[in-house]
Amino acid sequence: MASITRQTVGNNTYLYESHSFRDEEGRPRNSKIKIGKIDRETGRAAYNQEYLDRMLEAGTPVVIPQTSMTETQKQQLCEALDNQKSYGLFYFLSSIAEKIKLVPILKQTIPKYWEEICMLCYYLIASDKPLTYMDDWLSENESYPVGRMRSQRLSELLAAFTVKEHNDFYREWNAVNKSDEYMALDITSVSSYSRQIQEAERGYNRDGENLSQINLCLLFGEETQLPVYQTIYSGSIMDVATYISTVAEMEAIKGRKKLILVTDKGFYSEKNMKIMLEKEYEFLMAVPFCSTWTKELLSKERGRIDRAANLINTHDAPERGVSIKMEYSGYPLTAHLFYNPEKAVKHKNDLYEFASYLKKMAGNRKPPAACKKDMEKYLSIGRNKSVRIREDVLQRELETSGWFLIIGNGKMTAQKAHDIYSKKDVVEKAFMKYKNMLGFNRLRVHSDTRMKNKLFIGFIAMTIISHIHKVMKEKDLYLNMSMEKLLITLSKIKRTTINGSHIIRPLTREQREIFYTFSIPFPFVG
Repeated sequence: MASITRQTVGNNTYLYESHSFRDEEGRPRNSKIKIGKIDRETGRAAYNQEYLDRMLEAGTPVVIPQTSMTETQKQQLCEALDNQKSYGLFYFLSSIAEKIKLVPILKQTIPKYWEEICMLCYYLIASDKPLTYMDDWLSENESYPVGRMRSQRLSELLAAFTVKEHNDFYREWNAVNKSDEYMALDITSVSSYSRQIQEAERGYNRDGENLSQINLCLLFGEETQLPVYQTIYSGSIMDVATYISTVAEMEAIKGRKKLILVTDKGFYSEKNMKIMLEKEYEFLMAVPFCSTWTKELLSKERGRIDRAANLINTHDAPERGVSIKMEYSGYPLTAHLFYNPEKAVKHKNDLYEFASYLKKMAGNRKPPAACKKDMEKYLSIGRNKSVRIREDVLQRELETSGWFLIIGNGKMTAQKAHDIYSKKDVVEKAFMKYKNMLGFNRLRVHSDTRMKNKLFIGFIAMTIISHIHKVMKEKDLYLNMSMEKLLITLSKIKRTTINGSHIIRPLTREQREIFYTFSIPFPFVG
């Protein structure tokens, strides 16, 4: 059983949590952990925050040395613990929301519910539980004065504001962000069990789920690395059909300002290309090697791209790249063709190793069922059970290994096109956070209005997460901690309220470093 002991060193008296035990040979032993010290002026016990957190989590009363506090002081400490809430995460997230102008814009565009929207966003970021647990979370965390947030209140809130208010927000949000930066565009599917959401339909599900879905289309600024706009389509509509509609919506929100789109291979089609060129939108679009002209282009450059003059600098190993002027349906275009020799070699080695593995498995009496399809593709098995690797199939697959093609109608070098396209991963990572971190792999609402409002709140939460990710990446904070650990570390900052006064425990070195990295002032006592 643990006991609290004191030890005087010089002019200071330290408090220790002492544990008595016997070692393997039965001899009595004692271990001590420092948990605080006696304040020299007041004589009060000042416990470490980690000790108080541990005791509170375990539901164990804090043991107070009898000689260190009066009964009044003990009562004050107990009152403090009863009125203690987690403060650090609310302070951090609300500071970021203010810093990137989310709070002022929400106050302006949705003045009646901006506080509730913010707290819903903070809860989604801080907790991995459904919204129905939000009221419990609020009882333990500092917040804006939003009152109770039980299920009925949440349901009413998700039906309380309109698409017009969404668009008012998007207009103001774009006004405070760069207007002419490159925009990465992508789509993800969000599944639903509900039959009452009109836009939830069966379609190509990117997660491979046999459920109705809506398609969520997102535009992401590549310089700010923040989401700019999102819109929703019926689940049965294919990616290419959303392209022009999204651009038109975005232009309506932004005003007719310059918009430059960066898209992946899923958006490539002759129809999309012609419409984009006719409307004179500037774009960069990845193109698969599936048409005659792309294969001819690759064949022409295959033997001469690997030169020092064609070096493309990247964050990893250098690549090779060339820009080739061409014409498409009467319009001038530039094809940016890239070759990654290291990726090509790795793909070849992996493919050869896999084919060799399949050949070995084919020699077994009962080859694994999971390998059957690949064996049919890469192997030739004779009637006498002889096995031969189909080298022609391997070579055809390796023809485009390490090669990548982007086409665009802007004036830029291969290096510039590569740099712009490589930033497109921000939208893909954003979708991962949307689904995995914010819990939007399921809608869990049962009306169109609530669905749209929940996704709107998700957009704002993702904006905050995206800013956190950007700073952590730029300041190399990921070398020391994950985003999850950062949030947990900040959640340990407690604020105690006694007789109207707010008391914050001293920050740890790690907590100070986080606030310093994000240029956020330390929370203060008030």
